[in-house]
Amino acid sequence: MPIAEAAPGVSIAYETFGDPADPAVLLVIGLSAQMIAWHEDFCRALAERGRYVIRYDNRDSGLSTKFDDHPVDMGRFTGAVSSGDISSALAMVPYTLTDMADDGLGLLTALGIEHAHVVGSSMGGMIAQTMAINRPARLLTLTSMMSSTGEPDYGQASAEAQAVLSSPKPSDREGYVSAAEKELTWASKRYGSPVRLRELAAASYDRAHYPAGAGRQLGAMILGGSRADALRTVRVPTLVIHGLDDTLIDPSGGRRTADLVPGAELLLLPDMGHDRPRELWPEIIDALVAHTR
Repeated sequence: MPIAEAAPGVSIAYETFGDPADPAVLLVIGLSAQMIAWHEDFCRALAERGRYVIRYDNRDSGLSTKFDDHPVDMGRFTGAVSSGDISSALAMVPYTLTDMADDGLGLLTALGIEHAHVVGSSMGGMIAQTMAINRPARLLTLTSMMSSTGEPDYGQASAEAQAVLSSPKPSDREGYVSAAEKELTWASKRYGSPVRLRELAAASYDRAHYPAGAGRQLGAMILGGSRADALRTVRVPTLVIHGLDDTLIDPSGGRRTADLVPGAELLLLPDMGHDRPRELWPEIIDALVAHTR
C-alpha cells in the first residue's frame, strides 16, 4: 500500500485507479471508516469513465498515522463542549478538521497534483467543504455527499441512529462483524444489505481495526462548528448528493448545504440512506462524471 507524507509527521495511506493523465478525483471518507469503504469496484467504474481516482485513509484510521499519544476521554470532552468550555475541549483534541483537510491536499501535493475534483462522504464531506473554504484554488469542483454544515438545526441523526452510533462495538472479530448489521438503521430501506455490511466490517477489521481513532476524529468534527457563513463564500462548483433514507445525517443537512453554497446543485436520491448501494452506483457515477467535466 503506497504511503505519502502529507504533513510533517503525518503519513497517509492511499490507492489510485486509472490514468494519471485524466482529471484527478480525490475521494474523502467519513468518521472512523477506512478508504476501502469507497468500494474498489466503485473506484474502478469511475476510473473507467475517464477519471484518475484517489482514495485514502484519513489520519487516525486505516494504515495512516495514528495519534496514540493523545487519548480522548469522550465523557470529559462532551462535558466540556456541553458546558461551553471550548478551550478545555480544544486542548483534548490533537487536530482539527482543517488539519484533516490539509492532509488530503498534502496528499495531492505529494502526488504532484495541483488541482483536483474533491468528493467527500459524511465527515469526509465536512472535510471536503473545509478544503473548498480554506483552499479553493486547489479544487476544480466540490461534491458533498450525505453530509451537513455543522449547524445544530440541520442534518441531525434520528434517536435510533444516534443510539447505534454511540454504542460501543465488540472488540472481537466475530462480534464486530455481527454488530455491523445494526447499521441497517441508516441504510437504504430498499437496498440495504446485511451481507455487504458484514463484508465491509470483516475487511476493515482484518485490514486495520483501530477504534481509538474515532474519538479524536469525532472531536475534530464537533469542534469544527458551523460552516454556514463560510459556505456562503464558496465559489467552487458544487454538487450536493444526499439519500432520502438517511437517518444518520438527515437530508436537511444536504438541502442546507446546497442552499448555502452559491449555485450548488442538489441531487436527492430515493432509496439511498447513509450508504452507497451498488444498485445506485450508475446514477451516482453519472452525476460525478457530469459534475467533474
